[in-house]
Amino acid sequence: MRISLIQMDIAFGNPEANYSAVELKIREAAAGAPDCLILPELWTTGYDLTRLTDIADTDGGITKKFISSLAKKYGINIVAGSIAKMNSDGITNSMLVFNRQGELVGEYSKLHLFGLMEEHLYLQPGESKGLFTLDGVPSAGVICYDIRFPEWIRAHMTQGAEVLFVSAEWPLPRLSHWRALLISRAIENQCYVVACNRTGTDPANTFAGHSMIIDPWGEIVCEASESEAILSGVLDLDKVRLIRQQIPIFLDRRPHLYM
Repeated sequence: MRISLIQMDIAFGNPEANYSAVELKIREAAAGAPDCLILPELWTTGYDLTRLTDIADTDGGITKKFISSLAKKYGINIVAGSIAKMNSDGITNSMLVFNRQGELVGEYSKLHLFGLMEEHLYLQPGESKGLFTLDGVPSAGVICYDIRFPEWIRAHMTQGAEVLFVSAEWPLPRLSHWRALLISRAIENQCYVVACNRTGTDPANTFAGHSMIIDPWGEIVCEASESEAILSGVLDLDKVRLIRQQIPIFLDRRPHLYM
């Protein structure tokens, strides 16, 4: 499976500009014939949280139509990062996943809200797992702060996920944490980690970039710098199955003693 990660700057609080930028970047990435694309967290709005009631996408309708048409046009699976999605009971930070036919096959709302960026003041937490299947590959999607909760990632892996997709707006001062946490999640779950971060700045933050793909041994397949980039790499999914047989951590778990 060939994956392309779209590491981009995000226009603060300007969905129209971000839709235009993403359409161009997806067209550029599609020229490399990937099987799947992934976008960063909150790519339609950035962290303009105080204005989300005005700029969030109602039921994700605009984004769903937009990404669905691009997935179908280019015949590519798209893990469409996450967006601020206006629901009847509040706004969620929600990941949308589309298959090659443009069908919505996964939706996940960020479970763990990040207090340091005041998410809990403006967003509602999710209540369900981020499991989905692309081209027959069992996968999971999580968002940014979620990677600090290994038990949440493991909850997906015990249900067979082989690839963990991560969309993020991870700040530059904690770049070392980003890299260490992602590598740890790959090793301990014997899975591929495909992590797409944003780059650039907003009024309060500078973001780290360094989107990457990590294999089940914790080896980095590819990694971006801090600049905008379309990063591509190939997942050898047989490696996941081989390593899980070689060191059978899922069979050796003793969860009845973990709590």
